Formats: sequence, C-alpha cells, structure tokens
Amino acid sequence: MRVPLVHSKCPLSSRYPWGYRPLVPSKRKTIPLRLLTETFVPDERKAELRKRLKRAQGQVSGIGRMLDDNRPCMDILVQVTAAQEALRGFSRVMVLNYLEKCATDALREGRQEGVYDDLMKVIFKLAR
Repeated sequence: MRVPLVHSKCPLSSRYPWGYRPLVPSKRKTIPLRLLTETFVPDERKAELRKRLKRAQGQVSGIGRMLDDNRPCMDILVQVTAAQEALRGFSRVMVLNYLEKCATDALREGRQEGVYDDLMKVIFKLAR
C-alpha cells in the first residue's frame, strides 16, 4: 500500500509543499546493530594505508602547485595519473582488508547474500 505524499488532513502538508510522508510502521524485519568493539583495520595495515594516503595527498597538492606555477598541461596530467594510481593502491589494500576481515567474518556468521552484494558493488566501482 503506497502512502500519498501530501495529506489534506495533516497540518504539516501546508508547511511542506514538496510533500510530507507520515511515519508508518515498517513491516520489514529489523536486525539489531552490533556494538563496534572490534577492529576492522589492523594497526599494521593502517600504517600502510596512511602511507599510501599521504602519498596521494602530496601528489594532489603538487597538482595545485603546478597549476599555480603555470606548468605545461602534460606535466600536470602525469601528476594526475600518479595521484590516481596512488588512490588505486589504497583501494587495493582496503579491498584486501575487506576480504580478509569483514567478508570472512560475515560469511562465518551466515550473511552470504550481503557479502556477495557488497563485493559486487565494490568490484564494479573499482572497474570503472
């Protein structure tokens, strides 16, 4: 059953001309949230990720300096490519961490569908 966006009997309808959807109890099964007491990214891996992120930040700030210095287009594009590669390296390490930690834990807990969906989304985003 679809709830109309604007209700004539609702006093909020006049205050929100773009529409107002009243709160309707959901029929979805709710899953309680887990307390985040676990570590998702180990400290050793965080150090490697921070190093890669600093490299990418340095390259991006270098691009800004190159623009200010009126450097040739090809030099700037080479620097842009280097920054993109640094971020790709960061992404590869994060995907590895996701597979080793998050996906493995979820599979052990029996949440295969969510893991497969998340993994497919990540693969398609990184493949662009």
